[in-house]
Amino acid sequence: MYKVEVELKNETGLHARPASLFVKEASKFLSDVKIIKDEKKYIAKSIVGILSMGAVKGTKLTIVAEGEDEKEAVEALKALVDTNFGE
Repeated sequence: MYKVEVELKNETGLHARPASLFVKEASKFLSDVKIIKDEKKYIAKSIVGILSMGAVKGTKLTIVAEGEDEKEAVEALKALVDTNFGE
């Protein structure tokens, strides 16, 4: 298992476009990828799950992956958050 904590810094948080990019990126990996917000787990490959989090600017999330490419998955998703989803 590999995990990292990130903080959303983009103005709109995980709304439709960033959530779509996040799910698309997570789906590239074989590992089981989840996001933890307020101790609740969400499936990172599910657009409905991501949108249902209600993650806004300043929200702290933990990205967790388990599987053969877990480190690559977490680092790629962290990079997406760190670059504010290209906004």
